[in-house]
Amino acid sequence: MHESTHDAPAGPTPPAGPAGTAGTTGTAAHDPYVRVRGAREHNLRGVDVDIPRDALTVFTGVSGSGKSSLAFGTLYAEAQRRYFESVAPYARRLIHQVGAPKVDSITGLPPAVSLEQRRSSPGSRSSVGTVTLLSNSLRMLFSRAGTYPPGAERLDSDAFSPNTAAGACPSCHGLGRIHRTSEELLVPDPGLSIRQGAIAAWPGAWQGKNLRDILETLGHDVDAPWRELPAEEREWILFTEEQPVVTVHPVREADRIQRPYQGTYMSAHRYVMRTFSDSKSATLRARAEKFLTDSPCPVCEGRRLRPEALAVTFAGRTIAELAALPLTALDTVLAGSGADVPGGDEAARVLGEDLRARIAPVTELGLGYLSLDRTAPSLSAGELQRLRLATQLRSGLFGVVYVLDEPSAGLHPADTEALLGILDRLKAAGNTVFVVEHHLDVVRHADWLVDVGPLAGEHGGRVLHSGPPQDLAGVAGSATARHLFAERERGQGGGAAVRTATGVVRLSGVDRHNLRDVSAEFPLGVFTAVTGVSGSGKSTLVGQVLAREVAERLADPGFPVRRLVEVDQKPIGRTPRSNLATYTGLFDVVRKLFTAAPESKARGWKAGRFSFNVPGGRCETCQGEGFVSVELMFLPSTYAPCPECAGARYNSETLQVRYAGLNIAEVLGLTVESAAAFFAEVPAAARSLRALEEIGLGYLRLGQPATELSGGEAQRIKLATELQRLRRDHTLYLLDEPTTGLHPADVQVLLRQLHGLVDAGHSVVVVEHDMAVVAGADWVVDLGPGGGADGGRVVAAGTPAEVARTPDSRTAGHLARAVASLNGGSGSGGSRNGASLQAAGLAKLP
Repeated sequence: MHESTHDAPAGPTPPAGPAGTAGTTGTAAHDPYVRVRGAREHNLRGVDVDIPRDALTVFTGVSGSGKSSLAFGTLYAEAQRRYFESVAPYARRLIHQVGAPKVDSITGLPPAVSLEQRRSSPGSRSSVGTVTLLSNSLRMLFSRAGTYPPGAERLDSDAFSPNTAAGACPSCHGLGRIHRTSEELLVPDPGLSIRQGAIAAWPGAWQGKNLRDILETLGHDVDAPWRELPAEEREWILFTEEQPVVTVHPVREADRIQRPYQGTYMSAHRYVMRTFSDSKSATLRARAEKFLTDSPCPVCEGRRLRPEALAVTFAGRTIAELAALPLTALDTVLAGSGADVPGGDEAARVLGEDLRARIAPVTELGLGYLSLDRTAPSLSAGELQRLRLATQLRSGLFGVVYVLDEPSAGLHPADTEALLGILDRLKAAGNTVFVVEHHLDVVRHADWLVDVGPLAGEHGGRVLHSGPPQDLAGVAGSATARHLFAERERGQGGGAAVRTATGVVRLSGVDRHNLRDVSAEFPLGVFTAVTGVSGSGKSTLVGQVLAREVAERLADPGFPVRRLVEVDQKPIGRTPRSNLATYTGLFDVVRKLFTAAPESKARGWKAGRFSFNVPGGRCETCQGEGFVSVELMFLPSTYAPCPECAGARYNSETLQVRYAGLNIAEVLGLTVESAAAFFAEVPAAARSLRALEEIGLGYLRLGQPATELSGGEAQRIKLATELQRLRRDHTLYLLDEPTTGLHPADVQVLLRQLHGLVDAGHSVVVVEHDMAVVAGADWVVDLGPGGGADGGRVVAAGTPAEVARTPDSRTAGHLARAVASLNGGSGSGGSRNGASLQAAGLAKLP
């Protein structure tokens, strides 16, 4: 990397002209800018850009424009590479595997901390307490200042952790729940013999046959009905921990000779428990779970700790009781605990104040409804990122770059001010803050704006503007400028057609999580938005209660909804093996085309030859993933391109076959937009590609690994997959924050699709924070007024204009502005729908 010889001026605009002259020295150490030259990562087109340090810089642009490639793929990746290079020879050896960003030079780049919305799920032992490190402080408080039973020895802090051998309940190993199985679960039909499949929990195919053959070799009767076997024998077959090894002589089959082999027996119970605990396959784990019962541990009663730890109290409560409280309630307990501490212990005072100081930024970001024992897998990506962001405020780091990925995701407008305050405090502590963001309030708050575009994929990858946000107004071709300075365009997705509700789904007496005796009405044949602050109960009401109610009534011929489609943001796959083409079914069409090619027919190749999931045509070094996992000591493992196939996934022989001039790896490298033109004459492929294009995903590559897709992209892929097989039966679509990760221009594209579904006679219910989307809805159900215990009730329900006038709603004020903007400032929006919905028999809920 070469240092720049240019000094930056005192003003906000970086100097014009090139920077970075080889072999020169000068005043680069005093240059207040990070200077990027020749960035070519993903779709970036040799980007040169200067970004000020010690400032809040927001990267904007439509989805797929290249903003994340610049912020994360280039700037953060280079900071990470330099870190690896500096720490140890071991790490330096890994650099060629992990790879460096494609950029000519970056100068003035400080160390960086990445706060991404991680797409992989955290482990079941991870919790709010472990993510924020608050559990460490609480354990220390109990160790040093807890009230112990008379004669009890003081415990180390590890004794208060369910994740250590010293603290975990020995019965459930600190999980709090016991998984058990029984003969009735493992053998649901005792009238069958083992050969007929009596042991339903056994694996299928060869592995199940292997276990049966081993039992037969051991002398067990595999043809008698299960119930006729002696009880002692049944017990051994299902539950033994023994693993005898025998020589199996398979029965000779007509078409092949099977040689004897050494087989090891595994009981059904052992197989189920091992699969459930250790398998990396979600499908196999889900199958194993069907043969298990799940109940609270009878020893610790679900509290996960040893009895000696649960005997210690602070402020009259055990650590399990305090960990189960919402953070706001925990803070209240700690604030009033001084009088309860024996002798006014100074350690207790210091530890208690430190714990409260760590809780404060978490509650400030609107997450005070969470408890320390809330499991991390149950949190949204936005919640997890904001927890990590709050934790960074207490880290004391100075002079680093924080790179954040849409911190406003999943955030109610009422909580945006708090987020901006947190970002300002990180900057005030002497750090540089880079934020990839779409929320216009965050964009306006920035000191510096880098707008990338103008469009997505190969039509993007250029920096349209780098400077103060207000200077973007005059930049032609910027989608961000159109929305930032003309916001009332945003809400036009709904159209002006008057809709009449065709029916209603009524929920009453709902008690789940923080919902208490809730009643709600969801009109059919219209677009409904469910709003409320984080933790108010939106996802519970829609994703769990409404979904379950509708699913149970689909079989009723009188029920107006015939199909239920839930479109969430869960990944379409957890490894690079899953991608856009495989998920949509497009890959099946592509493989058939390659199988029909003359070269394939001449070699007798079938469709399996062009699958990267089975041996034959795939590259065996990476087993068809295109990537290899690189294990980094003390750091999370990462993926690097396969050294053998360079990411192509296939071996050289398979790549010799071409269809219309391209081999299969090159086809997988096409964007959806390019593929639509390439496969224009193939109806089965064209239909899938058209649906993906229409929902704004034309920039994605067919073979783009699932690990590279955002939650919003995964959700839109699922929606496009549904749209391509659209049926006439009345369908209810449930979506959880579908605009997450979308630029306002992309929101309009998505809304056209969703409102098009309603216009076609279907029903759409969205959980949503974007007030422009809510303002264009037909009906709104607002939950709250707060989160957690302070939420869980319907504050208002009605048209957007009616909800906007509700005094107790934290949504109302923000919605009122969006309604006024949608209707040109008249403030009367939503009334066009009011009469028709009321006429359908929908009364506003109290």
